[in-house]
Amino acid sequence: MQHLFATWRMSYILAPKHEGCIFCDFPKENNDDERFILKRGKTCFVMMNIYPYNPGHVMVVPFRHTADYTSLSVEELTEIEVTSVKCIKTLEKAFNPDAFNLGVNLGAVAGAGVADHLHRHIVPRWNGDTNFIPVIADMRVVPESHEATFRKLKESWTD
Repeated sequence: MQHLFATWRMSYILAPKHEGCIFCDFPKENNDDERFILKRGKTCFVMMNIYPYNPGHVMVVPFRHTADYTSLSVEELTEIEVTSVKCIKTLEKAFNPDAFNLGVNLGAVAGAGVADHLHRHIVPRWNGDTNFIPVIADMRVVPESHEATFRKLKESWTD
């Protein structure tokens, strides 16, 4: 039998769970590097997903606490779209992925982990990035630490 060690994951598994809304509370802390907040705009910000599907998995999040996509103003919608394009360009520069998945899960039934504050996922994809491990072991292999990915994205940010 072979073993796959991802010892760094234990710190996330055992970490205390945040009470409240991470998308409201984390930006207020002004501790962007520790919270993996890459960029701030006027109405939204970019944050790495700490439970990524792939390295570079980021989220574009409105500052305003809402789960209702239809309640977003034209200004919010515009900045979310423009920021999403900047994320794609940054990810292309930093990682040269083959493709991307973009998505918004509205509501818990749709798969939203934080159902009361909407956010767009941008996931870089590579040929062969899905293999047998998620199927037989119910786990994902992320080959790079969050800190290393965060540094690459900060250095590669495209305005």
